[in-house]
Amino acid sequence: GRSGDVLLCTQMLWSKAFCHYTVLLLSLWFCVEAVPIAVDRTKVETPEEKLEAPQNVDTGLHYDRYLREVIDFLEKDQHFREKLHNTDMEDIKQGKLAKELDFVGHHVRTKLDELKRQEVNRLRTLIKAKQDAEGGHEMNHKVLLKQFEYMNHMNPHTFEVEDLDKLIQSATNDLENYDQKRHEEFKRYEMMKEHERKEHLKNLDEEHRKDEEQHYEELRKKHADHPKINHPGSQDQLKEVWKESDGLDPNDFDPKTFFKLHDTNGDGYIDEQELEALFTKELEKMYRPNLDEDDMTEMEEERLRMREHVMNEVDTNKDRLVSLDEFLMSTNKKEFLEPDSWETLEQAPAYTDEEMKLFEEQLAQEESNLNQKTSDLQKQKEELERQQEKLNAQKAELHLPLPPGHQQHLPARS
Repeated sequence: GRSGDVLLCTQMLWSKAFCHYTVLLLSLWFCVEAVPIAVDRTKVETPEEKLEAPQNVDTGLHYDRYLREVIDFLEKDQHFREKLHNTDMEDIKQGKLAKELDFVGHHVRTKLDELKRQEVNRLRTLIKAKQDAEGGHEMNHKVLLKQFEYMNHMNPHTFEVEDLDKLIQSATNDLENYDQKRHEEFKRYEMMKEHERKEHLKNLDEEHRKDEEQHYEELRKKHADHPKINHPGSQDQLKEVWKESDGLDPNDFDPKTFFKLHDTNGDGYIDEQELEALFTKELEKMYRPNLDEDDMTEMEEERLRMREHVMNEVDTNKDRLVSLDEFLMSTNKKEFLEPDSWETLEQAPAYTDEEMKLFEEQLAQEESNLNQKTSDLQKQKEELERQQEKLNAQKAELHLPLPPGHQQHLPARS
């Protein structure tokens, strides 16, 4: 359906091979597009086939490939897999799971050693490239490696318990901050867009400026002219998915069946990416690809806002997953049955006037610094040219040969 046209970011799911605790640690790990089910049925059985891990996925972390390869090999060890299933989130954070590395099979440990050596070499290559870019100045590799907190850089040869512990801690912290970073990046995107719009208006004469302002208002009104947006996670919103995506009669809406339909990997939980897929129909009301008034970056921010809101309402144990019990419990709440209206992005600006003012001051300062640096470089160039001319003149007086490419200008004969 149209959902594939409007999705800018690939929807992410976990492989069934991992338990739900792993989702907490690395919830952005595996990426597959979550396509709404469009089969007219009221009874759903959990699929028996295991989902294959997609290839070439990316968490957005700079150590993404290393992270995925380490876990890929650890999951092949039966002892480690069993411990993973029987270890709760707090124990994982406290490093108890990492200690199980001592009981992993020799062939897996050997492969982990090899992966670590490859990653250390990758980091050294990056450092060398940075050194070359900065003019070849001598750099302390050990000091630079300390910025990569996801491994024990003091031991570049073998993968030990400390390496796994550091990798888990770093990935957990980085991914927990991922949503906040997305919000900050979106805010900067919106402020830059507004700044560029105002700068464009400054370069227009009064007539064209009025025309441009009128066009901007028309686009803004077009974007705001859309059908009612259901409150994310409410009965009305889920019934619409039940009808439009699942092809079922709204009068037969059953929360338990709905949950099974949209637990697309059949692991007994609705994760954050499966949840985001439920908002596609609502987002399509507001955002259409290739229309000037609709910004797909704003659509993804709206999707993120919806997901965060529903998780805050439904995910009672804050494990970033929705269990069947949590879901059924939420369907009895007033917020589900009689929700408030949803405040969309156009009703909730991404930044304040004060933030915009500070942002423009920062841009002005950056431009000033760049202009100053350009001016300084130009002065240095002119000074070098004057020194070269002076040197050439001194050599001419001493009748010394000039450097290649330089010719002495003799006075014309009378």
